Amino acid sequence: MGEEEERWNQKKQSLIDEIADRLINGDLATKIQAAREIRSMIRNRNSSGKIRVKFAGVGVIQPLVLMLCSQHHDAREVSLLALLNLSSRNERNKEQIVTCGAIPPLVKLLKFQNTSNLRELATAAILTLSSAPNNKSVIANSGAIPLLIQILSCGTIQGRVDAVTILHNLTAINKQEPPIVLDATVALPLINLLKECKKSSKFADKTTGLINFVSKSHEGMLAITKAEDGILTLVETIEDGSLVSTEHAVDVLLELCMSSRSKYRELILNEGAIPGLLRLTVDGTHEAQNKARLLLDLLRESAPEKRLSSSVWEKMVHEIAARVDGSGNTVETAKILLQDMVQRSMNMASSYTP
Repeated sequence: MGEEEERWNQKKQSLIDEIADRLINGDLATKIQAAREIRSMIRNRNSSGKIRVKFAGVGVIQPLVLMLCSQHHDAREVSLLALLNLSSRNERNKEQIVTCGAIPPLVKLLKFQNTSNLRELATAAILTLSSAPNNKSVIANSGAIPLLIQILSCGTIQGRVDAVTILHNLTAINKQEPPIVLDATVALPLINLLKECKKSSKFADKTTGLINFVSKSHEGMLAITKAEDGILTLVETIEDGSLVSTEHAVDVLLELCMSSRSKYRELILNEGAIPGLLRLTVDGTHEAQNKARLLLDLLRESAPEKRLSSSVWEKMVHEIAARVDGSGNTVETAKILLQDMVQRSMNMASSYTP
């Protein structure tokens, strides 16, 4: 390290120490200005990762967390912004922010419906903190989940995106932790969000993952099917989704049909699920292919008048094969699909005992 660089680092450390002192010992106006300078230094430096570590090392996190409880709007806002910058791409800072008690005041800010910028910033902060594995159980048990579900229905666009990602992060708690519980009321806003978004997007992946999570309870299943166009939206996801979202969507429909074939089979058939499921047996993930085949078997066990004729099945299979392979391999792919379906039907017939 050259002398010039060393002098620069000393000057930078002196500035960090001076800002930290004003934040810790100053009056409210001084603290607000210090918080602004912390954010500005982190945002405007190429070495922002080192700056985050240095600021945390001189004790700025605790006073910033205390400012979240202030009755002064600017104090809450600047402390939120500073904490967001301190926590970005730094797991240790994320954990320290939570250890210093940030979650309760952040959850309180989620209730500020008339101050949407504070609520949106608080949601963004919880999102960042929820990505650290050690923070997940604290957030899950903080009372934030019902408020995040409210944001799914009435928050800003960014707030809804962040709320989905937080819930997605929380449901990924490791196996040593008790699973979180999502109220079935989350199903309706999730279905509505899935309707509006691109089915192949990362957002759809997370949304369908949460719908899948909710479908594991009886109440969740009922909520999904009672949502307007709930089953149709899942069928559309199977047709247009990514590998991840299609796997989640077919899993939900299979869960429904297995729970009560007499109740859900006709609903799924009536939404035109067959073409998407046929295509999924060819180009889905291994798990999605297996689940699509199982669901097709269940759907084909409907009453005789609901069965599709051989010519209709064959035409449908050729259309799916064309979408999957293009014009070159359509015939071969169609043959494979039909052979697979015939073999599975024969296996089911041979194992059937009246």
